[in-house]
Amino acid sequence: MTNTKEHYGVLTATTMIIGIVIGSGIFFKADDVLKYTGGSVWLGILVFCIGAFSIIFGSLTLTELSIRTKKNGGVVGYYEDFISSKIASAFGWFQTFIYLPTINAVVSWVAGIYTFSLLGLDATLEAQILLGFLFMTIIYGINIFSLRLGGAFQNLSTFIKLIPLLGIAIIGFFWGGQNAEIPKGIEVISKGNVGFGWIAALAPIAFSFDGWIVATSITNEVKDPKKNMPLALIIGPLVILGVYLLYFIGINNILGAEFILSTGDNAINYVGKILLGNYGNTIIMVFVIIAILGVVNGLTLGNIRMPQALASKNMIPGSKWIANINPRFQLSLASCLISFIVSCFWMFIHYITQKSGILGGSDISEISIVFSYVCYTLLYVKVILMKKNRIIKSNFKGTICPIFGLLGSAIILFGGIASNPLYVPIFILFCFIICFIGFYYYQSINKRPI
Repeated sequence: MTNTKEHYGVLTATTMIIGIVIGSGIFFKADDVLKYTGGSVWLGILVFCIGAFSIIFGSLTLTELSIRTKKNGGVVGYYEDFISSKIASAFGWFQTFIYLPTINAVVSWVAGIYTFSLLGLDATLEAQILLGFLFMTIIYGINIFSLRLGGAFQNLSTFIKLIPLLGIAIIGFFWGGQNAEIPKGIEVISKGNVGFGWIAALAPIAFSFDGWIVATSITNEVKDPKKNMPLALIIGPLVILGVYLLYFIGINNILGAEFILSTGDNAINYVGKILLGNYGNTIIMVFVIIAILGVVNGLTLGNIRMPQALASKNMIPGSKWIANINPRFQLSLASCLISFIVSCFWMFIHYITQKSGILGGSDISEISIVFSYVCYTLLYVKVILMKKNRIIKSNFKGTICPIFGLLGSAIILFGGIASNPLYVPIFILFCFIICFIGFYYYQSINKRPI
């Protein structure tokens, strides 16, 4: 049995985009953005706008494909319908075995970090990883055993996470007080001139804005997808840009750039104390943890479906087994198991890279995100060709949007390499190898006699 039912409306699709994108990145990447921009808030705003530039025009471009296909697998389905099945298999392998699980592993780990911070415990990396694994396991269980509960948690966590973000944004925007004083015992990091080094800030920005594409993986489970998915892919990114800019300006007005640079990821704790008193940091931290777990939930919603999506197209070994959807759970349990195992593997790899420090201030998810933007360029070019062949009538959606999408992808690729010139190219090469395996597998399967 491989049929799926339409479970979700435009609200869940939109909150899935907002819920995945707004969550962990804005809380623990804001200081990284300031670090690369030398503490310049205006340069930081520029970088946020460039990130939004890529996501907004990219999503507007892909709406032209989403309304013309009912294939499952999101972007994999777009490649299959509009490029080729072999390329679809290549990208599907990357998304299933690298992209989604690396982000899931890293964000689950971040949830562990902030939980220990809430409890006032100075945890080791091993403890953070272990707690992150526990969070990830619980959320996998929720989404496997109850589709409705998983969707409901996605909606709830999205609205909850907007409370502290908008609260800090609004108060900070009209803040008239002095910047907070840097606590004693913390090394003061001052502003500086970074020249063109600010371009490297595009790597953490890519992380902060990424995740919107995951929502396309549930297209065939969304009610009236031709109407609702384009709406979700337009409304979601616009809301994200507004929230990010207001929050970034607000927190800088309250704390000051040097305070954020000096305190790093803990800056959000100090905002809570300033605005809400002694228990303010606890209140804010609870909101932050819910926000991050909402990201894990949204990623898991898409992640558990990807092996099944590939199997339904005969793009993965054991396709007959993996493609079978359990009538009780309305999911492929084999797909869920594969997804979970792969995510656990990448959590282990993430632990090794963080323990050794070989990626510097970056992590494995940032690199896979950069590579994903390279992959989207094929789809942007396809939309341009569809406009040329008069399949798409709109000049804005058929020409302007994909051209800006291409430009945004190029900028993010350049910024990603600039952030770590040694290991980013190596990891990108690894991504290409996984894509080639997926390409070759599909090609070899379809050459076999039936």
